Amino acid sequence: MNDVVIASTSADAAAVEAVKSHHAELAGGLTARVAALTDAARTGRDVAAAQRELTAWCDAELLPHARAEEAALYPAGHALPQARLLVDAMVAEHRVLADLVDRLRSAAAIEAVAAAASLQMLFDTHLVKENDQLLPLLAESPDVSLADLLAGMHEALGGDGHQPSREPDHGGHSCACGEHDPAGDPELDARVVPHAIRHATIFGALDSVRPGAGLVLVAPHDPLPLLAQIDEREPGAFDVSYLERGPEAWRLRFARRA
Repeated sequence: MNDVVIASTSADAAAVEAVKSHHAELAGGLTARVAALTDAARTGRDVAAAQRELTAWCDAELLPHARAEEAALYPAGHALPQARLLVDAMVAEHRVLADLVDRLRSAAAIEAVAAAASLQMLFDTHLVKENDQLLPLLAESPDVSLADLLAGMHEALGGDGHQPSREPDHGGHSCACGEHDPAGDPELDARVVPHAIRHATIFGALDSVRPGAGLVLVAPHDPLPLLAQIDEREPGAFDVSYLERGPEAWRLRFARRA
């Protein structure tokens, strides 16, 4: 991923980082809920509850974000000749994302897992296009104020800042790389997440952890700055315990307090 974006103003540069950060939170939240559904189907737990949680989150977070982009961000991109076909393709991807969410609503367990995996794969590739292709084109254009477009997205979402839903997870879990700790909590291996979006991705995953549930985080170092940010973001929300302290990995369990 290209982390360097040439922006025409400092405000636009800040807007690029804000959009990328929110994308990372969305990606973390989606990964969490897809993993919860997959885990439920594999272990025979309440698949329907995980399915409802995923579709409810998509209705509250992912699809409104897509609509806000189409209302505020994409028209400016479509006006740029070099971005027109890209924007057309991304609008088409939004339609596929919405169709996959609709399929999730009533699908049987196996079909729901397949639809969820397709949803996550498409969303991940969609974000790469936005972050690495569309945002740089908008940011470098002197005729486009990306900061104003971001404000328009906030307005389309109904406020100055759209915060992730904190509703309970109905038996959900957080994002995982396929491994679990002895207590059954899923793991997020942050070492494989690009550094530029690592914290935002973790925030998105933690937002999905219901009261009484946990997430095991694997980090490449003792994540003290991250712990401070989490406590500032949600004071007292988590009990944190170290399961492993280096030297190659630090494993911490985050348990959301009831």
